[in-house]
Amino acid sequence: MTELTATAHPNIAYIKYWGNRDQELRIPANGSISMNLAALFTRTQVIFDESFEADQLILNGEPVTGAGLQRVSDFLALVRQISGMGEFARVESENNFPMGTGIASSASAFAALSLAASAAAGITLDEKDLSRLARCGSGSASRSVPGGFVEWQAGDSDANSYAYSIAPPEHWELADCVAIVSQEHKATGSVEGHAIADTSPLQAMRIEQVPSHMKSCREAIIQRDFAAFAEITEHDCNMMHAVMMTSNPSLIYWQPPTLAIMQAVHSWRKNGIPVCYTIDAGPNVHVICENSHQEQVKALLKDIPGVLKVMLSGPGGPALLIE
Repeated sequence: MTELTATAHPNIAYIKYWGNRDQELRIPANGSISMNLAALFTRTQVIFDESFEADQLILNGEPVTGAGLQRVSDFLALVRQISGMGEFARVESENNFPMGTGIASSASAFAALSLAASAAAGITLDEKDLSRLARCGSGSASRSVPGGFVEWQAGDSDANSYAYSIAPPEHWELADCVAIVSQEHKATGSVEGHAIADTSPLQAMRIEQVPSHMKSCREAIIQRDFAAFAEITEHDCNMMHAVMMTSNPSLIYWQPPTLAIMQAVHSWRKNGIPVCYTIDAGPNVHVICENSHQEQVKALLKDIPGVLKVMLSGPGGPALLIE
């Protein structure tokens, strides 16, 4: 029996990943830029044992079957193929934040699983190859392997589609004030959403614009230019959701409080608060500000009807093995 535990953080994408050029390998249609969230985490233990007759998945203390287990088992099969071992595994995973609501739970989940499973199987991977492995479980998981501010180069093959840090966590004291407006699991997951991205007439235009968005966002992060960062982050978010809304079938993740927060953020920024929003595939809103304003922004968010709670996080580190 071999047993190892790893932890990883979810990430919030500033330049979004939406749509794949290769669905099976999760080679993305475009590159993306994100920040790991230090206060949020997934902790995953993997046990390989020759006595197990099948893979098992325990998520937040509850056994998982069906599609959820199959997705993890398919990923473990890849690890077994790489390592040459044949043992089944029990995976026990827990999160300290809501899953399936647009807070990248699959990113931290598969980043942690990639590290724990590969190490338990006796595979030694550098950060690049661990990012490539995590991508096969969940595209955005590739970005939760490195630490801090991360860029995922799209690439055009399994070999060159991986993520790397463009700045460490301490580079810029940003705060993500995550406004939770729903803790319900979304009806249409990101995997299904990526598969229909090309049905939107706006997707091709969005992909064409992403390289310039990447350049603007990268430079804003390196220079710690919040005004430029806010402009490109919100624009890219709106572009992705426009694609979602014009896909077939249409995906509308926003709820009334989502829109209320977006409008409030614009008002706050006009009044001098360095703040902007971004939204992944869900109704919850990531309100980004400089660290010195996080308590003020948190208080403002809590006053908006429909906001259930606000979680705060700064930039987080890489996926790690833990004792």
